[in-house]
Amino acid sequence: MPYSIAAPASVFVSVVIACRNEEANLPSLLDYISAQDYPPGYFELFIIDDNSSDRTFSVASGYTGIKNLRVCKNNGKGKKLAIRTGIELSSGDLIITTDADCRLGKSWVSTIASFYEKMKPDLIICPVVLNGKQGFFHRFQELEFLGLQGVTAGCAVEGKPVMCNAANLSFTKETYNRHSGNLHDELISGDDVFLLHSIKKEQPDKIRWLESEKAIVTTKVCPTFRTFMNQRARWISKAGAYTDRYTKSIAIITFIIILLQSTVLIAGIFNPVFLRVFAVIFLLKSIPDLIILKNTASRYGKKNLLRWFLPSQFIYPFYVIAVLLNLKIR
Repeated sequence: MPYSIAAPASVFVSVVIACRNEEANLPSLLDYISAQDYPPGYFELFIIDDNSSDRTFSVASGYTGIKNLRVCKNNGKGKKLAIRTGIELSSGDLIITTDADCRLGKSWVSTIASFYEKMKPDLIICPVVLNGKQGFFHRFQELEFLGLQGVTAGCAVEGKPVMCNAANLSFTKETYNRHSGNLHDELISGDDVFLLHSIKKEQPDKIRWLESEKAIVTTKVCPTFRTFMNQRARWISKAGAYTDRYTKSIAIITFIIILLQSTVLIAGIFNPVFLRVFAVIFLLKSIPDLIILKNTASRYGKKNLLRWFLPSQFIYPFYVIAVLLNLKIR
């Protein structure tokens, strides 16, 4: 059931946002945060400039619409250390992270804070939705991300969380400090998922999914094929450091199915018998995928994306292989 604010929250919240070369996105983001209906005296915002080469620091520093706004330089380099810098300086019991290119509803902070006060979790996984323009490339990204959101929500609700997204994530400061040594600082990506896995190993029942339209953040799809492939390669690059068995099992099974699909389809070019095998595998994979996507698309008002489902299913195995090849080249 979607969560509705049960009662006004009074927890002090620290919103921490790592920014690198975000001068174009910051004005809108700051306006969204300024418009929050959470009492201004009960939250603070940290903008951490991660070694930007543009006017990120000065744009954020010049903003006057947020009562408790602090703009700081990263103590090191990279998003993980930028987030850590903000959390170390923060005063809030509850931390919320997002990205500079995200868009937020006016009840974003109040919904998360209310959910925390009611449920008292260590980690709250919140929904993220992609928005793109017309055309298959953008729709493919939206559809794929909807599928990831469906798996994220479903696994978390079942008490077996596997993924989360720092673009919309909340956790207690005490929890972060307790697990901050397990975030693999040697890797450029994965601060969110490594935190989730570390908490899951200790107390999986303290991780909750927040299903609420008011808690959604939206962000843009990747503008070019190159940025898209690089982003996906960056996401996959951290998988080798995962220690959570359930997550690794899902990843291995998914990869085997994808490899089998693409191999059998290619073999079908030379021997039509393999096309029948491909059809069986395709149906066995597509039916559960469609069920997940229909449910998720309905919740987020994205049913129009389902007309792209079949072409995306044919392309998906080769897309995954291309990302893995891109990862090897990097």
